[in-house]
Amino acid sequence: MPVFKEISNYISGLKPENIPPARKEVLQPLVDYIQKKSEKNEEIRLNFICTHNSRRSHLSQVWAQALAHHFQLKNVVCYSGGTEATAIYPMTVETLKKTGFQVRNLSEGKNPVYGLKYSANSHPVIGFSKKIEDAFNPKSHFAAVMTCSEADAGCPFVPGAETRIPLTYEDPKQFDDSPEQAQKYLERGEQIATELYYIFSQIKP
Repeated sequence: MPVFKEISNYISGLKPENIPPARKEVLQPLVDYIQKKSEKNEEIRLNFICTHNSRRSHLSQVWAQALAHHFQLKNVVCYSGGTEATAIYPMTVETLKKTGFQVRNLSEGKNPVYGLKYSANSHPVIGFSKKIEDAFNPKSHFAAVMTCSEADAGCPFVPGAETRIPLTYEDPKQFDDSPEQAQKYLERGEQIATELYYIFSQIKP
């Protein structure tokens, strides 16, 4: 089953051709990792890591899982984690809703758990804030994709990771509680979706 129509329409509007050449060089190590795993028919585990596991790492995890499905790339399992656990920031969830993901709140509390669904017959991404070493995350044979500069600097070594790939984004948190908040989160989500689209589009069968 394809991704939901609203997500498909959103993907159609992405413009990966506008990614600057210098940024494509930053994206290339993740392309190479996925390609190598795909050629060997091995499971491709991507763990997107940020300091608080509340914004950029979740946008990356959810979009990576959806785009792997969109490109019919098998054996891709996406995770996220932080150097500390907090909670998914509500605007992160709203941003995914606005781009077509179906969201179900699975638990309340200080660190709510969400089911984020991108396709009718696919298992939803289970989203909540957690540390890198949480039992929910892989212990070995994964790529640690560092989505924020703080985590990139603070985690020079990620236990169990086969490779560590810096792929950092500016934090939309700086616009929290401002009139620009919703728009800035959408912009960051679009950048992440566009770059992950480019990455998966480069994988050769």
